Amino acid sequence: MDQKPASDEELALEIQCGNREALTLLVEHYHAPIMGFLYRLAGGDRSLAEDLVQETFLRALKSIRQYRYPRPFKPWLYAIALNLARDHYKKAETRHVYELPEGFEAASSASADGDLSGEEESGRVAAAVLELPRQQREAIILRYCQCLSLLEIAGVLQVPVGTVKSRICLGLKRLRACLNEAENRSIVPAEVESDRR
Repeated sequence: MDQKPASDEELALEIQCGNREALTLLVEHYHAPIMGFLYRLAGGDRSLAEDLVQETFLRALKSIRQYRYPRPFKPWLYAIALNLARDHYKKAETRHVYELPEGFEAASSASADGDLSGEEESGRVAAAVLELPRQQREAIILRYCQCLSLLEIAGVLQVPVGTVKSRICLGLKRLRACLNEAENRSIVPAEVESDRR
């Protein structure tokens, strides 16, 4: 008879009891998603994201005694990652300047309408997401890039679900407006183009 795999919450309890194997399983399970999340929050700075990922797991291990079963583990871990990223940018010596490095892409589903496809559109969405206010950007990334549920996002951001919905709704409106504005700027009227010849 196959034994049901332990849930993340059960693994967290095992870590509290000193089970290193449980720690390895959780790190293997969450390393890539947390890396993707922090990479997007860091505007595509891979080196910074890697440092923050490492610090996230170290902080989670140091704080594991504060984890209370059966609180969902995933939002708890994402909250640690988010707070570390926020702390990084609050430091006086750190200026948060977003630049879109080559190859940085956000999920094209962030348009919510599914009307964007392909690498060019995906890159434009990624650039537009970086222009959103911090609270909206975080909610959009958690929802559409990390695929967290509204309840999980509420747990990460420590706000009510209604606030999460509002931030996502406002963020998507700004995102659409930003993309439309960028598209309008890139369209050159035919008569202007013919005058150039």
